[in-house]
Amino acid sequence: MTTEPPPGSGGEPPEDDPFRKQPPQQPPHGQGQGPQGSPYDSPYGGAGGQQPPPYGGAGGGGPYGGDPYGGYPADPLSGMPPLADSGRRTLARIIDMILVAVVVWLLTWGFGVNEYDVDGDGVEVGKSLTQSLVAAVLYVAYDTFLTAKSGQTLGKKWLGLRVANLDDGSTPSTQTSLVRALVLWVPFAFCCACLWTAICGGWSFFDKPYKQGLHDKAAKTVVVSTG
Repeated sequence: MTTEPPPGSGGEPPEDDPFRKQPPQQPPHGQGQGPQGSPYDSPYGGAGGQQPPPYGGAGGGGPYGGDPYGGYPADPLSGMPPLADSGRRTLARIIDMILVAVVVWLLTWGFGVNEYDVDGDGVEVGKSLTQSLVAAVLYVAYDTFLTAKSGQTLGKKWLGLRVANLDDGSTPSTQTSLVRALVLWVPFAFCCACLWTAICGGWSFFDKPYKQGLHDKAAKTVVVSTG
């Protein structure tokens, strides 16, 4: 049995999302047509007239014109707030990392798991892997839940930033938020934490035109300012 997914549970974002871009207003009936309202006098009607754009949109495959990665001329960012400064994004990410790291440390300390416990034979690999697993689960859950809920982790909320779908400006679905979080946090938790954070998040400093990190590109999202 197929049912519509509830808001925030994956799939399409809800239509009443306050951040979702609105489709362009259609002109009143007959406006832009000939005196008798003939369709052959409209921009897309009749012989010699302009041909309608393919697939029903001036910009391509996006809901309101413009496939984010289709190379069409329409600007997906039209009608959205300005893109966030990459420096503020980095600071927000550091805040999130610290908040979740404190929880990870408390949990692993409470269960006697310490990544750097060393005995006479060396580091206990099992404990190291356990702590990495706990960190990955918590970071991914934290980022996925809050991004799907409002587009804002705590760090982003405090600094006036928000994650938005590139195609229509809406709050990302749970599925989109999960993809974004997995790309960002799984490599961070299991290997190359500092290096991966610098590459994945730092990509936004050089990316044009959307200032996307690698995790944004995987999820087709952008980060915008709410201020």
